[in-house]
Amino acid sequence: MRLESGLVDRARAGDLAAFEALVSPLIEPASQLARAILRDWHEAEDAVQEATFKAWRAVGKVRSDTTSLRPWYLTIVANEARSRRRGRWWNIVRLAEPRGDSEGPNPEQHASQSVDLERAMRRLTDRERLILFMHFYLDLPLDEIGGVLGLSTQGVKSRMYRATRSMRPALRCQEEV
Repeated sequence: MRLESGLVDRARAGDLAAFEALVSPLIEPASQLARAILRDWHEAEDAVQEATFKAWRAVGKVRSDTTSLRPWYLTIVANEARSRRRGRWWNIVRLAEPRGDSEGPNPEQHASQSVDLERAMRRLTDRERLILFMHFYLDLPLDEIGGVLGLSTQGVKSRMYRATRSMRPALRCQEEV
């Protein structure tokens, strides 16, 4: 999303309508990102709400040369979600469920592929899983993923490569059966 300088200036001056216009299209991807980190929709909704409030308070600090609000806002969401995850005394391991199209493999094949993919994803670190989720599910470009996670674009590329490479043997074995 390209920012209109007038809209950003109005938001930085305290115009709530301008801020809402900038952030509204980002709420859904932010919710999905928080869900991927926290693995709980209710907790993710709370994290997005708190992150949006923090973004509203910090919108005046957005640099005037910023061309996209998405990495800035998703960084706030990711930090809030990570903070909530660290603060919990318990942890349930669940994977984000990607949306599937109604066409494709039959239900048995889809269930089998889903289980295989979940098993392969469980072998990844949280950061590797998050990179794959943001790239393949949220369709974020590598430079924005790097901005959210504090990595260079090359760092994101190499981590994504290593993550997919480590998943291949587990998925290949299932194909051969």
